[in-house]
Amino acid sequence: MTAAFPIIAPSILSANFACLGREVEDVVQGGADWIHFDVMDNHYVPNLTVGPLVCEALRPVTNVPIDVHLMVEPVDSLVPMFAKAGADIITFHCEASRHIDRTLSLILDLGMKAGLVFNPATPLDYLDYVLDKIDLILLMSVNPGFGGQSFIGSTLEKIAKARAKLDAYEAQSGRRILIEVDGGIKPSNIAEVARAGADAFVAGSAVFGKKDAELYGQVIREMKTKAAEARCG
Repeated sequence: MTAAFPIIAPSILSANFACLGREVEDVVQGGADWIHFDVMDNHYVPNLTVGPLVCEALRPVTNVPIDVHLMVEPVDSLVPMFAKAGADIITFHCEASRHIDRTLSLILDLGMKAGLVFNPATPLDYLDYVLDKIDLILLMSVNPGFGGQSFIGSTLEKIAKARAKLDAYEAQSGRRILIEVDGGIKPSNIAEVARAGADAFVAGSAVFGKKDAELYGQVIREMKTKAAEARCG
């Protein structure tokens, strides 16, 4: 999976849902590369958000990938619904699927990119048997369920370990797997997250918290600049 670095993926969890379509259009105009779409079921995580109908409604208003993060259990029944709704990427939590290989195959067979999500305390061992079926991994730098949480510092070491594992796989296979990081990402810490090896950065309150469409672009540009400088340095 190839993509320009860095990828900024604003999370609609922090957007104004009363005008969600316009919010998505504004962040894309401001330079967002993906739209991060958080799906919570009040079962796997203690919160309830949105489903395929909202994804379907947003699809016509953006031409960037919709990155669906399933915080649900079970997973498989929702995958075809989001494929039909226009999702480009689906990631799901390791613990939420009884058969990870089967769920990844389902996502891929429906023409989407597939990824695994790792909570702060979830080991990277799950990767060892499915590297050939994933396009990205999503490392949570907060415990999932709510926006606006603070970045967990130990995630930096986990990103570095994941990057080393995925780089070794790329050297062997020629196929690059992206690392996405979600939780507490903002201009003040994106450089160290990029330096650790992340490729894509989910930013919720850091972007939508500005409450001004003109400022969305400003903060996205700032984050891109800091991430790019950290990687080059």
